[in-house]
Amino acid sequence: MLKYPLPRGNLRTFGTCGAGQGCKGPCDDSRDSQAQKFKYLTPSIYRRGQNITVKWGRQNHPGGFIRLAIARYQDSDNWGSFNEGVIKYTCYETNCGPDNPNNTNWGVLAGPGSQECSTVITIPDYLNDDMYTLQWMWYGGGVFYYQTNKSFGEYYSCTDFRVTGGSKTSSVKPAPVFKGGDIMYPHEDVCRYWGSNKVGDCNFGTRKPTPIPGNLLSNTLEPCMVGPPKKGKPFGF
Repeated sequence: MLKYPLPRGNLRTFGTCGAGQGCKGPCDDSRDSQAQKFKYLTPSIYRRGQNITVKWGRQNHPGGFIRLAIARYQDSDNWGSFNEGVIKYTCYETNCGPDNPNNTNWGVLAGPGSQECSTVITIPDYLNDDMYTLQWMWYGGGVFYYQTNKSFGEYYSCTDFRVTGGSKTSSVKPAPVFKGGDIMYPHEDVCRYWGSNKVGDCNFGTRKPTPIPGNLLSNTLEPCMVGPPKKGKPFGF
């Protein structure tokens, strides 16, 4: 999950927000809930053109894509605002991988490890001085509970920040970019993924799980899809 900048956090789901667990996003907590935290926490402040390193933990899982999107803070409960504000796609395993590359119990370069993954974004120059929310989304991940041919659903985190200063050279949002290259395909503009490369295919719609006491897997609707790992780019690229 998102580690830096500090995510909103969701105590109801122990800091995570998985579509399969019934947390439908677009953030790991609502705007109203976050507003209460602002009484004690100060949001990050960035300027237009500033580079920010976004970090997340690998969490023992390989593969998939990260989608990063920005919406105005006041619109951060709205999925449409983030879908229109996508700035970057990259591989989940960017600058990270399994702790032991020789462990092939769950496939090539698919072993456990919670290394820190990261990518760099630039605060867009079309943003006004205002409050915004960055959405982090992981999808297309694999090896669900040691099952090498099954994929996870979507996961979401958000972090809030204020834009102040920096040159405003545009009022038009450019098309999102994709930067490939992960532990599996470090020299290619692609990622390894399981299931689907399209956002929305593994959000399980409005369905939510029905937990059964003593049955851990009943807490989620996952796995999403069945099949071997794939090689490619996010849908639309």
